Amino acid sequence: MKPIITVFERSPDRGRGLARDMRVRWALEEAEQDYEVRTVSFEAMKQPGYLALQPFGQIPVYQEGDLVLFESGAIVLHVAERFGGRLLPEAPSARARQISWLFAAIDTVEPPVFELDLVDILDGCKPWLEDRRQALEGLASVRLDALAAALGESDWLDGAFGAGDLMMVTVLRRLSGTALMGRYPSLIDYIARGEARPAFQRAFAAQRTLFEASQAE
Repeated sequence: MKPIITVFERSPDRGRGLARDMRVRWALEEAEQDYEVRTVSFEAMKQPGYLALQPFGQIPVYQEGDLVLFESGAIVLHVAERFGGRLLPEAPSARARQISWLFAAIDTVEPPVFELDLVDILDGCKPWLEDRRQALEGLASVRLDALAAALGESDWLDGAFGAGDLMMVTVLRRLSGTALMGRYPSLIDYIARGEARPAFQRAFAAQRTLFEASQAE
């Protein structure tokens, strides 16, 4: 049975591949696992039937037979463990380190990056906007400094490309083209290496095609 993931009926990222279904699509493509998508509207995500699958009314939901998962990090980890060793190495220590980087992307790097990306939308009319933006840029810089130091001159965070890299690249892409990311050429190159992977390109094209179709309706 093919896994099914829920995605935005009309993605607010306008096809840029920033919605969190993108990281699940990419993981499934890396695993060479066929999957199906089910589009959901913002209104549908508030309904009891959907909330029974995703208590917070978000995307993606992952369904595989009787298994239902939510939270993109949990889904990517499941895909990595369920469909072979492309995203997680077999050696226990190396496997554990990849999982550590996956959680570092979600828990340590993503919060300030996500808030910084949305600060002008959420706080655009507030008198504290500039102070808030500077605070978030400062925190994001601390995280990016540490990440760039850990990456060093390596292509990937821990040996071969893995689930940790997949998650980290999807987080960092929110800062692509910003002045802040411009301070980190090694991370710009790191993002580019992730985006050059055929599996990423297939996932990106699939979500982009869906967005363009939604605009034509």
